[in-house]
Amino acid sequence: MASDENPFANLQEQIDDAASYLPSDVNADVITRLKNPERVLETNLTVDMDDGSLETFTAYRSQFNGDRGPYKGGIRYHPNVSRDEVKALSGWMVYKCAVVDIPYGGAKGGIVVDPSEYSADEIERLTRSFAEELRPIIGEDQDIPAPDVNTGQREMNWIKSTYETLEHTTEPGVVTGKGIENGGSEGRVEATGRSVMLAARELFDYLDTDIEGATVAVQGYGNAGSVAATLIDDLGASVVAVSDSSGGIHDADGLDPRAVKEFKNETGSVADYEGAENVTNDDLLTLDVDLLVPAALENAVDEALARDVQADAVVEAANGPITPDADDVLRERDVTVIPDILANAGGVTVSYFEWVQNRQRFSWSEERVNDELETVIVDAFDGLVEAKETLDLPSFRIAAYVVAIQRVVDAYTGNGNWP
Repeated sequence: MASDENPFANLQEQIDDAASYLPSDVNADVITRLKNPERVLETNLTVDMDDGSLETFTAYRSQFNGDRGPYKGGIRYHPNVSRDEVKALSGWMVYKCAVVDIPYGGAKGGIVVDPSEYSADEIERLTRSFAEELRPIIGEDQDIPAPDVNTGQREMNWIKSTYETLEHTTEPGVVTGKGIENGGSEGRVEATGRSVMLAARELFDYLDTDIEGATVAVQGYGNAGSVAATLIDDLGASVVAVSDSSGGIHDADGLDPRAVKEFKNETGSVADYEGAENVTNDDLLTLDVDLLVPAALENAVDEALARDVQADAVVEAANGPITPDADDVLRERDVTVIPDILANAGGVTVSYFEWVQNRQRFSWSEERVNDELETVIVDAFDGLVEAKETLDLPSFRIAAYVVAIQRVVDAYTGNGNWP
């Protein structure tokens, strides 16, 4: 069962854990600065419903750190969105961008809403209302939103349209994750899942283990999870279990990830897939597999559940799916974990490519996007291996934060501090 731990406290603990391995000349006061957002917008959005009534929604936008470039991060629609959640997610974005060395800071936004309970027209009015509130603090050189949980190309198109209309301008780079016809990039939809696959491939190579024939379980079968499952399956691995919010399925002989996705699209869930055994999410997380891919929400694996994890390796497709205490347990049990800030960085990396294309008014082919993404992820993985081995660090997560924090510290000290 997912933990209810505070994700912002988890982020701060992860930073503290890594900071102890930084050079002694890194000022503790600078680390304190890098553990807290620069600003958080909290706003109430009152929106017309289809029946003529009014409904008010709480929304947030956290701008965590802009030392390395414009703030960057998605917007999610979910009933569990909270101030601490967006603060944590915006912080993870800072270090995600830094670990893959793209010139962005970190931000995150969200609306407390279950979009499944509202019509498309109501969601459009809600999105445009939020865009109007965000208008003063976003822009292609300031803060660039993107899709996240329960948002996609449609919502990004609406935000772009609202911003451009109110600003009397054309600025496709104000958001990323748009539809192709609205200035989006080839390869963006698959980018997060693709980076998870690349991270898994590189990890198995590092461990001198053949990924072909490896058994894989994927918790969370939205965009990132389903794409990762499909691409890892294409490497010759056997995806034996997948799940979504309704439950999971398991087949020791292997599933067809594409067929399961089609089934989910038709029925709304992976549960009851023909020929597979229904399992719970906790069952899936503790299956005896070679690779576990948590691709749902944060805190999926807490300390207690970590003691039952049987996977040899974990590649985090979700943001913060493993609590710090669970991370300690997995490390003690020699379970290798590739952290979210590398594994799922494909989304923000291709968002960066989209932004570059928007600025240049020039489109790249999907082949170029995928090739550039592979270069970024492989180079970043190699950088973590070098840091881990050179500095004798205890885990890839510590290595990722050491590399990322040092880059942000260097940017901050290089810029200088002035009143």
